[in-house]
Amino acid sequence: MTEWTQVLAAADAAARWHVADRRKGQAKEPYINHLIEVAHLVGQATAGGDPALVSAAFLHDAIEDQGVPAQEIARLFGADVAALVVEVTDDKSLEKAERKRLQVLNAPKKSARAALLKLADKTSNLRAVAASPAEGWPAERRLAYVAWAREVVAGLKHDNAWLAAEFVHAADAAEAKIRAEA
Repeated sequence: MTEWTQVLAAADAAARWHVADRRKGQAKEPYINHLIEVAHLVGQATAGGDPALVSAAFLHDAIEDQGVPAQEIARLFGADVAALVVEVTDDKSLEKAERKRLQVLNAPKKSARAALLKLADKTSNLRAVAASPAEGWPAERRLAYVAWAREVVAGLKHDNAWLAAEFVHAADAAEAKIRAEA
């Protein structure tokens, strides 16, 4: 399988594994839209030079949200892709507050490639907070999410100025929109 055929296979697997999932926002977008956006951001940030990372971007929530075993991802997409997915996966057995605390604490420990994936994920999430906030999330909660995402990203070690700028733009836009609506 060629590298880019593998990316398409990862997109297909992600679509199947998340087929019934919707984003939390008011628009209730299909969850695959988020995975496509993260993969697109990673692809742009790497100028298409890291197809395995793009595959991992499509699959980054498969373990955490769908319970797909890392061994299955490794079997289908290789050890490199599986390791990247594992590196950005939260331990869902922990309370949400603890998972969020650990994301901040562990951000500086991420590999450069996992940091890029995490940065793309946070950028996509902030775009969603601005465009279609989760129902029942008051302004205070959305602002707290933006602040937390900034804290996570501040710890990530990467050298991608373009994606860092995309994140800052998304965070600033989300914050401005929330404050304007409040």
